[in-house]
Amino acid sequence: MSASLLLDVRDLKVHLRLGHKVVKAIDGVDFQVGRGECVGIVGESGSGKSTMARAVTRLMPNVNIEELSGRLAFEGRDILAMDDGDLRALRRGRGFSMIFQDPLGYLNPTQRIGRQIHEALSRDAGRGSDKTRVLTLLDEVGLPDPANLARRYPHELSGGMRQRVMIAIALASDPQLLFADEPTTALDATVQLQVLQTLYRLHKERNMAMAIITHDLGVVAELCDRVYVMRAGKVIESAETIALFEQPQHDYSRRLIDLSTRRLTRELQS
Repeated sequence: MSASLLLDVRDLKVHLRLGHKVVKAIDGVDFQVGRGECVGIVGESGSGKSTMARAVTRLMPNVNIEELSGRLAFEGRDILAMDDGDLRALRRGRGFSMIFQDPLGYLNPTQRIGRQIHEALSRDAGRGSDKTRVLTLLDEVGLPDPANLARRYPHELSGGMRQRVMIAIALASDPQLLFADEPTTALDATVQLQVLQTLYRLHKERNMAMAIITHDLGVVAELCDRVYVMRAGKVIESAETIALFEQPQHDYSRRLIDLSTRRLTRELQS
């Protein structure tokens, strides 16, 4: 990896207790992201890709964790050793951020869009008024008439607009690393493309590292420099994106590529 290292994950384990059983959701994963790099994390549902991202960002859902261990270093700082105050400071001060796949599940239905973005703003001084920053973020993610949109509520927006609002919230802290967890799953094909193009543009304009979590290798082919293929809580293959498509080393990777190719063919023929 040519880019200087931003995130370095070694031997990450996330074991969950479900009743009398322990499920090894993540079982010894290594994962790195360089500054300004775009990395893909791919695998079918249940492969552990979203759990890995949530563990790295310390945004685990309310589950019974049997074990959470490994080395998680962001700019050399141990994420697992951070207390709540240090984590908040990292998330609000050019650390990392995350876009979730279900905007309605994360946007506050009783609060205006502008207020929700305002609450996520970086506390760094010298960046203009908060109102201006909110409107600039809405403009950056491609939403029309930001002043009007900032006064609206989530239920008044389309699915694509809500997802762009989620991107604006994630960018409000000016993160160095953005995780995007299946950011276009619930959108139609045209809107999916528009949102992905927006993410890629922002990644380039801000020189922001990005980790795209997806089941669709077509997305990876368009956006990512490198890719990690996950299955059953493990990384089974990692490679430069071009190398993975030209010569996958694992049968599972070949199957994912075939599935994405067939899906794209159907979309082109429909």
